[in-house]
Amino acid sequence: MTSLFDSYRLGGLALPNRVVMAPMTRVRAAAGGLATPSMAAYYAQRATAGLIVSEGVQPNVVGQSNPGTPGLHTDEQVASWRPVTGAVHASGGRIFAQIMHGGRVSHHETTGLRPVGPSEVTAVGDVFTPSGPQPAPPPRALDAAEVPVQARSYAEAARRAIDAGFDGVELHGANGYLISQFLSSNANLRTDGYGGSVAGRIRFAVEAMAATVDAIGAARTGIRLSPGATFWGVRESDVPELYTALLTELARLEPAYVHLEATADEDVLTALRRVWPGTLVVNPTLPMGAKQTGRDDADRWLGLGADLVSFGRAFIANPDLVERLRGGLPIAPADEATYYQGGDAGYLTYPAYSYAA
Repeated sequence: MTSLFDSYRLGGLALPNRVVMAPMTRVRAAAGGLATPSMAAYYAQRATAGLIVSEGVQPNVVGQSNPGTPGLHTDEQVASWRPVTGAVHASGGRIFAQIMHGGRVSHHETTGLRPVGPSEVTAVGDVFTPSGPQPAPPPRALDAAEVPVQARSYAEAARRAIDAGFDGVELHGANGYLISQFLSSNANLRTDGYGGSVAGRIRFAVEAMAATVDAIGAARTGIRLSPGATFWGVRESDVPELYTALLTELARLEPAYVHLEATADEDVLTALRRVWPGTLVVNPTLPMGAKQTGRDDADRWLGLGADLVSFGRAFIANPDLVERLRGGLPIAPADEATYYQGGDAGYLTYPAYSYAA
């Protein structure tokens, strides 16, 4: 049986294990969306993961969802990321940048711009702003000429990611952000070629992936998806059909991987495993749900056909998570109050496991 600690070949990368550090927003970037020395230390501490996927990185100004998040759309941002990727590589790790366009999940106080989306349908919930949580504002619907521009923004950020030293990129197609909004049957009310039918609703995702593959190569490109998820009020009326069609089209591009969140029933996810011919990463537990992913969850999904398993919150308080999983050691709890507060407390202050003398 496949073990979580078996090696794996992912494109041009040799992964020493099948543990993936999932992308997690930590809002520690400096002004201007710059990566920081603390971010370099944070990711380097976790470099024993087979693969690290960074926090969401905005591809342009209008794509920024939260204050304090980093970007990859200026030369200064690229330069700021090089010490981060260099620190991970020096520690023996591998790191992909997650390219995240927030779409309608944003606020003009954060970006200075009105958020955009496939349609003028407001997200459900409060968004973070520099002055605190506020109700999500109505977005501006992208016009027909703007949609391909936003699809290409992922590719442009991917080129910058490679220049910054990342090993590849993961497009954030999940959790109610822009790609997910286009996939949705209630956030996307378009009547042109980017809406309506399943073929129309998957078009934006496919074009963003195709542009990115063309920019940096298929072996360096992955995508994260959340079938059936309802984050920020998105709904998908035909999940099996929608994601079967999407994975069929993505398979033609031969990307490095698809990263599925456990946001649909297990039978739906295992059916998608049968559809998808390439590398599959699975995050076995609902993001921000009551349960964190553990060793049993990982082993179960490896048995169900996953090639790699991603762990999110467990990596926050356990920089040595791979060794804790390998040795059956206790998984330390994280302090939720420090998730987004900024500073090094609850960021760089979690120690590796201490063995009794």
